[in-house]
Amino acid sequence: MKVFKFGGASVKDAAAVRNTASILQRYQGQQIVIVVSAIGKTTNALEKIVHLFRSGGSYINEMIALTNYHHAIINELFANPTEVLLHVNEMLNDLESSLNHEDEDDQLYDKVVSKGELISSTILFHYLKEISLPVTWIDARQYIITDENYREAKIDWEITCQRIQQLKKLIHDSIIVTQGFIGCTPGGNTTTLGREGSDFSAAIFASCMHAESVTIWKDVPGVMTADPKRLRGATVFRELPYKEAAEMTYYGASVIHPKTIKPLANKNIPLLVKNFDDPSLPGTIIHDCVIEHMPALVVFKENQCLISCKVTDYTFINEQQLSSIFHALSDLGIRINVMQNSAITFSFCIDFRESKVSTLIARLQENFEVYYNAGLTLVTVKNYDLHTYDHYRNLPGVLIEQSSRSTLQVLVRNF
Repeated sequence: MKVFKFGGASVKDAAAVRNTASILQRYQGQQIVIVVSAIGKTTNALEKIVHLFRSGGSYINEMIALTNYHHAIINELFANPTEVLLHVNEMLNDLESSLNHEDEDDQLYDKVVSKGELISSTILFHYLKEISLPVTWIDARQYIITDENYREAKIDWEITCQRIQQLKKLIHDSIIVTQGFIGCTPGGNTTTLGREGSDFSAAIFASCMHAESVTIWKDVPGVMTADPKRLRGATVFRELPYKEAAEMTYYGASVIHPKTIKPLANKNIPLLVKNFDDPSLPGTIIHDCVIEHMPALVVFKENQCLISCKVTDYTFINEQQLSSIFHALSDLGIRINVMQNSAITFSFCIDFRESKVSTLIARLQENFEVYYNAGLTLVTVKNYDLHTYDHYRNLPGVLIEQSSRSTLQVLVRNF
C-alpha cells in the first residue's frame, strides 16, 4: 500500500487535476491513499477571509472570488457539473455560516481554513470517479484525532491508528481520497496540524497503515540544495538520510513539513519527493542511508522576528530570568529558531505571527525592556564549506550570526 500526497499546485486548475489523474492511472490496480491539499492559493484566501471578518472588514469580494475560482475549475472538468457544484456550494455556504465572533481566534481559523481541503478532495474524488477509477472519499476528521491546540494540533496516536487501521478493508477495493492538514478533537471540533501540514497527514496515514512508501508530488524535481528561485545553481539530492531531512525541515526547508519525517523513520517507511509535471524523473528518496560527503544546503526562512529582552536592574541574565522567558514561550506555543545572549540581553528569533508576538511582548515587558525587529530572513547553511561560510556571514544587514561545526545561521534585514 502506498500513500500519495498532492499539494495545492498539483490541483491548482483543471489541467493540473487532469495531470494528477494521469499519474494515478499509472498506478491503477495498486492500493493507494491520496492525501490532497487545498487548491492553489485557497488557504491564503481563506486566511484573508478570517482576518477581514475578525477586523470588521468586508470579506464578500474574497468569498465571491473563491467561489468563482472553484466553479471555473469544476465547469472545465465536468460535462455535467451539477452534482459536484451541489457538494462544493454546500461546503462554501457552510464556510460562510461558520464565521462566528464567539469562537476564539485559532478555533475560528481552523473551522474556516479547513474548508479548502474538503473542497479540493471533493472535486478530485468526483473527477477520478468520472474517468472510471474506483475511488472512495473519506473525511480525515473521522480518523485523525487531536487535542484542542488549534492551528498546531497534536495527534492522539493511539485512537488515530485504531481508526485508520479500519481502512485496510476499504483499500482492497478502491483508491481512498482524503484531506491533508485537518483533524478533529474528541468533542467534534475541527483542528489543523500546522501550516502546510498535509505532508504530516500523509505520514500519519502511512505510519498507521504500515505503508510501503509515501510519495509527495511537487512542482520541483526533488529535494534540492536550495530554493531554485533564490539560487540558480541548486541541485537535486538523489537520496537523503532521515536525520538530514529532519534537520532541513527544522531549519525551515519548505519542501517537506517538519513533522513528516519522524513517524516515517520510526516505521522505516521511505519518503519520495517526485515531480508531478514529469513523473519519469527519479526525484529524491529519503530513507535509512549513509552519505559520506553532503553538499552545502542553504535554507531561507522568511517572516522572522527578532526579540531582545534586556534586564532593567543592573544584574546579568541568569537562569531565573531565562526560565521566565522560556515559560512565556512555552505557554504561547512559540518555538525559537535561533537564540543568543550577552551579559544583560537575551535575544531570540521566532516566526512572526502578529497576535502571538504582541501577547508575548506584553508578557515579557513585565520583567524586561523589550525590543523587536520584524520582516527578517533567517538563512541557515548546513554542511557549509569555506565559500558558503564566508559569503553568508558577510551578507549586509546581519543582526545575528551563529555557527557550529557544521551549521551557520545568520539573521538578516531586507534579504
